[in-house]
Amino acid sequence: MDPILEVAARHNIPVIEDAAQAIGSEQGGRRAGSMGTMGCLSFFPSKNLGGFGDGGMVVTNNAELADRLVLLRNHGFRNKYHNEILGGNFRLDAIQAAVLRVKLKYLDRWTEGRQRNASLYRQEIQGAQLPVERTGGRHIYNQFVIRISSRDELIAHLKENGIGCEVYYPVPMHLQPCFADLGYRKGDFPVSEEAARTTLALPIYPELTPEMIRYVANAVNLCPTRKT
Repeated sequence: MDPILEVAARHNIPVIEDAAQAIGSEQGGRRAGSMGTMGCLSFFPSKNLGGFGDGGMVVTNNAELADRLVLLRNHGFRNKYHNEILGGNFRLDAIQAAVLRVKLKYLDRWTEGRQRNASLYRQEIQGAQLPVERTGGRHIYNQFVIRISSRDELIAHLKENGIGCEVYYPVPMHLQPCFADLGYRKGDFPVSEEAARTTLALPIYPELTPEMIRYVANAVNLCPTRKT
């Protein structure tokens, strides 16, 4: 975030920070979502802090922006049926809020469980490229993503052994149909394309036991056609 914030400060540009998958993570003692002018958090059920359904939150310490966000989330009015701006219905319903208030108390404990599982994966998995924690940061492991060239074979092998896994973002942004008008072609961003071809998320949720982690790691290690 530091280089982005430095450029933004020089040009007086507000930074909207996407922390949807990073609640609780830190860089240099600062929590994700608190570094930019505004921070966006997701409470989708699969996130580290998930609700009973869809939900999210925007945080800011800028009073003017906070006021505008309140307008935007509630049809653009302070007084009912008197619309100051064109807004929408983006309110977090009371049931979601009630669930999240209870679950928030356990977030740090769940983070510790994910960190413990990640540490055990590092001890057990051989050969694949594994996530690296940067110095001065706090990783909350929304996902545990490895890189492996024989990904399709590994997916099939894991499923045969009853192990769930997921490919997140298999198509890089520049090759998405919605951005075709930008004129990018395959090969323009080779690092992104390589990541899209080789990354795979393994189970990391905090309720996993050490035996379950070792079972997953052993399956990865024994994949017949695995190439790192």
